[in-house]
Amino acid sequence: MKTLITLLLLVPVFLNAQQTLNETMIHNSVTRAYIVYIPATYSENSAVPLMFNFHGYTMTANDQMTWGGDMRSVADTAGFILVYPQGTLLGGSTHWNVGSWTSWSTADDIGFTEAMVNSISANYNIDLSRVYSCGYSNGGYFSFELACQLSGQIAAIGSVGGTMSSETYAACNPSHPTPVVTIHGTSDAVVSYYGGNPFNSESLSNVNSYWSAYNNIFSVPVVTDIPDISSFDGSTVEKSVYNDGDNCVSMEHYKVIGGGHDWPGSWGNMDINASSVIWDFVSKYDIDGLIGCGFTSVNDENTLSNKTSIYPNPTNDFVTLKTEIIKSQEYEIYSITGELLLNGTIEINEKTIDLSVVPKGVLVLKIGKQTLKLVKTD
Repeated sequence: MKTLITLLLLVPVFLNAQQTLNETMIHNSVTRAYIVYIPATYSENSAVPLMFNFHGYTMTANDQMTWGGDMRSVADTAGFILVYPQGTLLGGSTHWNVGSWTSWSTADDIGFTEAMVNSISANYNIDLSRVYSCGYSNGGYFSFELACQLSGQIAAIGSVGGTMSSETYAACNPSHPTPVVTIHGTSDAVVSYYGGNPFNSESLSNVNSYWSAYNNIFSVPVVTDIPDISSFDGSTVEKSVYNDGDNCVSMEHYKVIGGGHDWPGSWGNMDINASSVIWDFVSKYDIDGLIGCGFTSVNDENTLSNKTSIYPNPTNDFVTLKTEIIKSQEYEIYSITGELLLNGTIEINEKTIDLSVVPKGVLVLKIGKQTLKLVKTD
């Protein structure tokens, strides 16, 4: 009887033990691999978030899990399932297909990620409104690619030592306001903070401007200095917070002044812990924006209160503004970098604007107290 009682007491410990599973699947006739980490707190009785963590160029999933972007202790505390996917070979080096130096890749990494979401959610109780992605270097680039091309499944992203390739930037087509947190060293010699290296890489300034405009964030970022608790790492951290976007979305940028191509908290800067910073940020959001946000979007709120509409959007030539406010109103159209492109007046309640002379991309339309996003296509 004593033996039986002992065994019964051990059962829940066994069932709730942490698990690290090496999984494979065939995707597009290619064997793809990934590591799944299940925290001890996981229970099939409640849906949990899912976090992807993508390795850097030439690295492996195991490298990312054990060497740099180790988020297992964070997963243990917060109770999310953690996935470390494995990239395929390109010229003898593991990679994620993001354009730039990987532009000759044929890897379907977007499809692979979607297949992993489907497979993992079929076997575990996943909150599909809270699927997140982060990554280091090439994995950071790929997290931006997911935010652009798999937006319907990715709630928020983080990037450490990565940026957007020019190809990702030009083809970005997100479907919802997207929270973004970036961590990058100003002295990074592998992925330049200022863009251009590797070739066809955007600067962090351009990246932050793009997502600020897309999320309809036009307030000045709040900048603070992180305490320099490690005076021997040769770097300090400046944090910028961009607030008040659609769906209550915000953005955070950690500028590691003097920092290199590092994962702060593991090596390089030790004033912040990148793993904790990313989770603390993304976990506030689901696919609909800030959890508990009181309205659907700034644009929807403006449309309801002022009965203003804009169509067609996207457009490749003309766009029509329509408002039920009788008095004339001034309008201005800006690029995402803040350059004034067009302006004029709505004399009555409708105005057709010719955008043929405006470059394609995401535009910002200001009319009265409203700010709306407009997309100009080819």
